[in-house]
Amino acid sequence: MASASNFELTIHLDAVGGIAGDMFAAAMLDAFPHLRQRVLADISAILPENVGQVRLEPGESAHISALRFLVELAGDHHHHHHHHHHHHHHNHDHSHEDHDHDHDHSHHHRHIGAHSSKYTDLVAVIAAANLSQGTAEQAIAILTVIGEAEALVHGTTLDQVHFHEIADWDSLVDVVAAGSIAAALHGARWTASPLPRGGGLVKTQHGQLPVPTPATTEILKDFIWRDDGVPGERVTPTGAAIVRHLIGHPEMPVSAGAQTLHGSGTGAGTRNLPGIPNILRVLVFQAVAQAGADEVDVISFDVDDMTGEEIGVALDRLRAAPGVLDVSVGQRIGKKSRPLVDFRILARPENTDAIASLCLSETSTIGLRRHREARVTLPRQEFAEGDGQAAHKIVIRPDGSRTAKVESDALQNIGTLAARRRAARQGSET
Repeated sequence: MASASNFELTIHLDAVGGIAGDMFAAAMLDAFPHLRQRVLADISAILPENVGQVRLEPGESAHISALRFLVELAGDHHHHHHHHHHHHHHNHDHSHEDHDHDHDHSHHHRHIGAHSSKYTDLVAVIAAANLSQGTAEQAIAILTVIGEAEALVHGTTLDQVHFHEIADWDSLVDVVAAGSIAAALHGARWTASPLPRGGGLVKTQHGQLPVPTPATTEILKDFIWRDDGVPGERVTPTGAAIVRHLIGHPEMPVSAGAQTLHGSGTGAGTRNLPGIPNILRVLVFQAVAQAGADEVDVISFDVDDMTGEEIGVALDRLRAAPGVLDVSVGQRIGKKSRPLVDFRILARPENTDAIASLCLSETSTIGLRRHREARVTLPRQEFAEGDGQAAHKIVIRPDGSRTAKVESDALQNIGTLAARRRAARQGSET
């Protein structure tokens, strides 16, 4: 898939069969194959070579081609992927696993360590790894979502939470893979379909729990769910935490403007669901540059009896006022052949009254004019200083091309005119 600036992307998680950590990683790496090298490198930094490795394998679910994200651990004869934070022996009808045997999770390779299941220990493991930029922060944030839900459900504090699934290497890999993907696509907008509710009971470290589990329901409390009649654990706590972290609070359905379908990816779970494909589908949309339309108020007035110093102070205070979009001044000749200064202010309509009052307080004018005008603007994104670049903004033109410009404030501390011009040119080539 061709690359696009992240802020132009809307990524929709279509939970056809459900969502778990491995399904998310598989679907995203199918949609964004250029991220595979980064994600696999981050996994290698967290997963010791003698413990296992990750493999991406083409497959299908209900005759739909899909990618599978498999964690192969040393000594395992099957490709395991565990999806609930408490389970030790699953023999129930699980939507993301096809367990036809009761395998032992106490295998010496599967667990990270006897004392490594605490939230604080796992944070330290992630923080100490040599990960790509942003991966650790994103992975720890996902882990924190799970931990806070578990703490609330079990009546303890975050620092005392013990993870049983996350103490397995394959599940920690899911969290790090999701963190790496989230960091690489920082700035994208995320949405999700209604989530499949599933049903039944799941056997866990804490006994039988209803599906969705208490932690999952706590994490996704304000999301929309659907009942398609297919039982089992359809959304796992790890999958739920990824959705919550990426989307935050789900938005009411609103128009996202014109978009093109930029690409798609499909990740499969390991179990066949009756009547439906057990897949997570990712749809990647790219914004089509359109001129946005809105209205602004224009305030104008003249003064002919203020000094240059007084005008400078007034301009600074007007520009700093809430709702002021732009302030410009010009010189012309007024009545009685007097030189005067013409003020022109663009203001948000909801702030116009306060701005007009400020004009009358900060200048010598005894009256002003105001009217409303329609304006057309192009979509833009502002970027703060970082990674060796000055603060700049990128504008999307109607033909899809992009232009960049360094913010003038970002050039103030650069020593010479030549250096400032050089920095401005570099910014325009971003």
